[in-house]
Parts: sequence; C-alpha cells; structure tokens
Amino acid sequence: MARMQEAASDADRRFVRSAMKTALLEPAHEADLARRWRDEEDEAALHELTTAYMRLVIAMAAKFRHYGLPMADLVSEGNVGLMQAAARFEPEREVRFSTYASWWIRSAIQDYVLRNWSIVRTGTTSAQKSLFFNLRRLRARISDTGDGLMSRENREWVATHLGVPERDVEVMASRLSGADRSLNAPLSVDGDGEWQDLIADESAIPEQIVMEGRDTERRREWVREAMKVLRPRELEIITRRRLADEPMTLEALGQELGVSKERVRQIEMQAMMKLRRALEKLVGDPEESGLLPET
Repeated sequence: MARMQEAASDADRRFVRSAMKTALLEPAHEADLARRWRDEEDEAALHELTTAYMRLVIAMAAKFRHYGLPMADLVSEGNVGLMQAAARFEPEREVRFSTYASWWIRSAIQDYVLRNWSIVRTGTTSAQKSLFFNLRRLRARISDTGDGLMSRENREWVATHLGVPERDVEVMASRLSGADRSLNAPLSVDGDGEWQDLIADESAIPEQIVMEGRDTERRREWVREAMKVLRPRELEIITRRRLADEPMTLEALGQELGVSKERVRQIEMQAMMKLRRALEKLVGDPEESGLLPET
C-alpha cells in the first residue's frame, strides 16, 4: 500500500512539473484553437488549448489546500471548470482564454470544497460562498483568531465588509468552529436515546414511489438515446467512470486503454459535453430534468 501511494505521489509530481513546463499560447493561436473546437469539435485543438492552461488549474487548486481536501481531487475539479470554460469561450470577444477560464476553474473548485468540506451544509448562495471562503481571512485581519463565538463588534465589521446579514456571519462562524456530531451520540448523559432518533421519517408515500419510478425510467430512456452520439471510446469511458457500480479510477482506466489519466479525463469531459448537447435537443435543460449535475 505504501509503495502504491508513493508511486501515485510521484506520478502527481511528474504531472505538475509537466504542466508547469508547457508553453503558453500566443493570442492568435489560442483564438484559432478555440474556434476549431467550437465550430468543428476538433479534439486535438481542445487538447492543446486545455493542456496549455493546466498550470492555471494547479495554481488555483493550491490556494484551497488548507481546507484539508486531496490536492488531486482539487485539480480534478478544477479541470472540470477548465473544460467548461473551453465549451463556452467566445474568442470574438477578444478576452484571453486564461482570464475567462480562471473564473470557471475557481467556481468549480469552490463548489467542490463546499460539497465536501463538512457534512454540515454551509449554503450555496453567492453571499454564503463569499462568507465561507473569506471569513477566516477577515477574522485574522482584525486579530479575531479564536475558535469561539465572535464578538458583536467583529460580527458587524465582517457583515459590513462582505455585505451580508450579521446573523449569517454568526451562523457561519459557529459552523466553521464546531465539530461534526455523530448521529449515534447519546442525547443525554443517561444514555437514553440518540441524536438520530430526532430525525424525521421522510420516506416517500406509495403514490410518490410510483411517480418517481416512471420519471426514472423516462430519464433512462432519454440518456440511452443521447448516448448514441458517443464514439466507442467515449461510451466505454462514460460507462466505466459514471455508470458502473464501482467506477474505475482515471489512472486504472488510462493504463487499460494505453493513455494517460489526463487524457481519460479530457475524453470523459468531451463525452459529457456531447451528452449535454444531445439531451438539450431531447428535453431542453438537462439540469432541470435531473439528467445532469448543475454546472
């Protein structure tokens, strides 16, 4: 196990060194690559465009390491943002791709941190995201570095600085300083009952189960139809990465297919973009229909 972890760590370091050495693109060539991907779905152009700016993903991911999440996962999520940027970039607006992509990369990583940092939901509005990612920095600025409750004066200062209600600052500070509680913890020192006993039963009623079953089958039919647009390798990767009971890792699938794990990741994202376009033709917005995760 230790040897496997060491080998994986070495592979990650080689990937980082390779990404940081990749030459940046000239503006004219960058715009040409973006047009070729948008207008012709030229996968070679997409690969060159995104590879040149993987350093942005790595640099952005490094800024979020203090949240305790694996660097490899942060880079993976940042790469999702990079691919989303490539899908939406419009070179005619005369904005460099790196500038445009930075926003998408940061957003993807922030969403991942919010989903995984704690089992306690911290909220997903733009104001709550800003509060989550800036509260510690602002507390440090006013020398409020304790783990306890903030003083009213400090709460007011942070709330004014970020333009959020003081109550939101109080709640967020409490969540960030408090530990997650086990649902099996006793309610009292006498040991009578557990915290999970207070959770309401949200089981669906029979009518709801039938309706959800029909909706699920309809969604499956839409997905099966949309997947017909995929090439054989794309279909294989999507099936084994997204649909299998035990999804394969990028590295394992790359070794089996004879390509790098980064190439597997890029093919996966290309396939997801194709599915999105196919589903849009079938059902409109695939996020609202629950067919794809929101981006």
